[in-house]
Amino acid sequence: MKNASAAPIPVHVVTGFLGSGKSTLIRSLIEQKPEQERWAILINEFGRIGIDQTMFGTRNDVMVKGLPGGCLCCQLAFVMQATLVNLLHRHRPERLIIEPSGLGHPAGLLDVLRGEAFSDVLEIRDILVLLDPARLDDPRSREHDTFRDQLTMADAVVLTMTDRVSTAQLDVAWRHVESLWPAKKWIAEAPHGALSIERLLGSGTYRGEAGEPASVDHDRLRHTGGVSVVLDDVGLAQPLPGRPLQESDEALGYATLGWRWHPADVFCLDRLTRALDRLPVGLRVKGVLHTDDGWKLFNRTEGSASLTDSAWRQDSRLELIGEREWLPAAEGILNSLQDCRLEKGAGTTG
Repeated sequence: MKNASAAPIPVHVVTGFLGSGKSTLIRSLIEQKPEQERWAILINEFGRIGIDQTMFGTRNDVMVKGLPGGCLCCQLAFVMQATLVNLLHRHRPERLIIEPSGLGHPAGLLDVLRGEAFSDVLEIRDILVLLDPARLDDPRSREHDTFRDQLTMADAVVLTMTDRVSTAQLDVAWRHVESLWPAKKWIAEAPHGALSIERLLGSGTYRGEAGEPASVDHDRLRHTGGVSVVLDDVGLAQPLPGRPLQESDEALGYATLGWRWHPADVFCLDRLTRALDRLPVGLRVKGVLHTDDGWKLFNRTEGSASLTDSAWRQDSRLELIGEREWLPAAEGILNSLQDCRLEKGAGTTG
């Protein structure tokens, strides 16, 4: 895919553990985007439902592409390469932003971006890692190989959720990041997910070396294969009214469980929020849902939830992500969600 006459396209990798606010931060950057630039955003989700892509409104100057159902760095490496070639050829963006899964390892992704297919086409800029200071209170996160490797390999660290944590938690996060080696080029806070566009536009080239090893678990996933992914929503099976389609998966110690409903299914917002509030606190919960108060985007991480209006109209989607032992039985969750619909239908399929 070489093009000697064109300048390399800057590519920015925005990584970070589950629920660190990657999509929110990228939306903030889009709102500050230089008018003359066309951007392409590639979003990878560990879950198979595909929620994050629904968070972005439609714009002529920003192309958003979702790749759910695995990690770009290992399970979807071949799919990502093919998707990127197509994306760059068809849309010819001036800038590319990649958001890996919260469980994605930067090393495998960098292997693809540095491969022959993108030689002289892409220029890898500073890798940004987002860190929610509250994660440092959880030893399971601190000791997770991917969590630690994301921080180690990044050029710069963005502290997110700073509007939700205590001064003591924020101080601990600063000290932790400042103790990392190699030292970071810069550290910034992003309350409410807001980061100055100058941090992106003024970034340097990635300083890491080629061939950096991924974790043993990611390397194993890369060689097992067997991952099926739908490249476009138009290829997804469509749920019937009252009969949601269910998807589940597990890897790297985490499991996902999600559903898609027909757009004609309408949820009672009051009953729905109560049902979601009853889910275990440790679960990452996100969804876009058709309610009696309009289409809503629900997002919960580390016990803090938000509910905002959504422009998505294609279908209702909900996904839960958490450590295997924290995920309740699918049947019980689905029954409680079905009870929130204004008109009950038949059971689930798929």
